[in-house]
Amino acid sequence: MIEEIQHQSALEARAAARRIGLIALATDHTVEADFRRLVASDDIAVHVTRVGYANPTTPDNLRAMHPHLAAAAALLLPGEALDAVVYGCTSASVVIGEEAVAAAIREGKPGAAVITPAGAAVLALRALKARRISILTPYIRQTAEPMQAYFEANGFAVDRLLCLGMEDDRDMARLPHAEIVRLAAGIAAAGTEALFIACTALRAAQCASEIERQTGLPVVTSNLAAAWASLRQCGIAPDPKAACRLLATA
Repeated sequence: MIEEIQHQSALEARAAARRIGLIALATDHTVEADFRRLVASDDIAVHVTRVGYANPTTPDNLRAMHPHLAAAAALLLPGEALDAVVYGCTSASVVIGEEAVAAAIREGKPGAAVITPAGAAVLALRALKARRISILTPYIRQTAEPMQAYFEANGFAVDRLLCLGMEDDRDMARLPHAEIVRLAAGIAAAGTEALFIACTALRAAQCASEIERQTGLPVVTSNLAAAWASLRQCGIAPDPKAACRLLATA
């Protein structure tokens, strides 16, 4: 027997108190899982859409995403407000430019706060009071060099930049945890105050606490920084018991 009733009780304003939109690359294996682990909770919903992207990871291919960002953002809960929209690509936010990324996303999601991994990393490193940094990237040199220039333009001294010459973000996602730890620990130059591991495809957020243990330095990764900025945007207080320093930092 089938029964139908006319539901009369009031609905809640939102299914979750806070909502974060995430624009992931079509080829990305990592950022969505990291946001589920680091940001999502009973009070914070993470809503994901994808934007078309074609390897190899060159500046030209990264810039080619720009015209498609507005449409991707518009697919995130159409007609409903989000606490922030995160663009899940570090190198593209650098080569396209953060202002251009924000403008494109707000075209599709008017009024949204926009978070990029690069911009979030700058804020995170400042919160950790680091001015001298060493950077690990999986990129080829022509993609890594704008990253160094970006951090220098934001007031950081880059003691060392190591790029791994990888061209496909799907391969970057398969770099083993132990190798990420080994490479990151190896770039800690004398006088460096923090390490930054660039690329949302790398599974580096899961390695941050072990790298900190081995080096004694705070570690910021692309996904860790974007997640931290998202939690701040949602008004979530730092966790003093967090496994890595950034998540314990206001």
